[in-house]
Amino acid sequence: MPMPHRVQMQLIKRRLVGKDGSARIKELRAILADLPDYKNGPYADIRKWVLGEIDQTRGRSKVVHRDSIAVRREGVSQIALVGPPNVGKSSLLQALSEIQVKTGDYAFTTLRPVPAVTMIHGVPVQLVEIPGLIAGAGEDRGGGRALLGVLRGADGIVYCHDATVPVEPLLEVRAEVEAANITLPAILAATKADEAHTTHLARLALAMQGLDLIAVSILDDDSVDRFRDAVWRLTGLVRVFTRRPGSQEEDPMAVAPGATIADVAAEVHAELRMSCRGANIWGPSARFPGQLVGRDHVVVEDDIIELIA
Repeated sequence: MPMPHRVQMQLIKRRLVGKDGSARIKELRAILADLPDYKNGPYADIRKWVLGEIDQTRGRSKVVHRDSIAVRREGVSQIALVGPPNVGKSSLLQALSEIQVKTGDYAFTTLRPVPAVTMIHGVPVQLVEIPGLIAGAGEDRGGGRALLGVLRGADGIVYCHDATVPVEPLLEVRAEVEAANITLPAILAATKADEAHTTHLARLALAMQGLDLIAVSILDDDSVDRFRDAVWRLTGLVRVFTRRPGSQEEDPMAVAPGATIADVAAEVHAELRMSCRGANIWGPSARFPGQLVGRDHVVVEDDIIELIA
């Protein structure tokens, strides 16, 4: 009798960690051969997922090797994943995006910043994995100066650390960032949380006081979703929706806190900023559904806006 399908799916994901290209396809085929050949039910869904992964892996390029340390910005915000070597940053980035990243159980698997765009609540956010920082990064140990330069251009930091290992390497990373006078909004991701005990998480939270801690495991989809939510809060942006009068199709958009209807219009089209006279609005900032508001009305998270030109 096959094992419970949820357990099977966790084991499959664990088998795929760190594999890309032909190695990933080979492993997926081996997984497929081991699965029961059910036509319906959860195991049929798992087979469909595995077949889809084979097709996607065939179509993806292998790891992109970059000759420049510069990272081109994409999305509405750039968030850096920072931490010591070999704490799960690459696996986390891979779980959040379509990028293939070389991973391994040894330090310095990633040697250059790796950017990837992930969709959060329908809005593109760029995550950049910064290769493992070490003590002395500010004096250019491990190429630290260039990496700190990339970090300086980000909008926020996610400090990443394996919850099951000692915290001292992470404290060294934080000290290097502070010594470089990089002050950005930050949170703490406790990776490999499926292997951690509550005492591990408490120890990590105590060591990194002042940062919100998010426990995440790439084998737990719910924890990955909670991590996405935490990253969105870290951006500090406000998500609103625009739609055309008479349409139910809503387009998500990110704006700065305090943005007005006029600012939203400018984001839709530069010329619309001047011609926009106001909007009908639904959501938290409206006193009643469809309220007519002026250009100076301040929008908030999850407002739905129909601009009036």
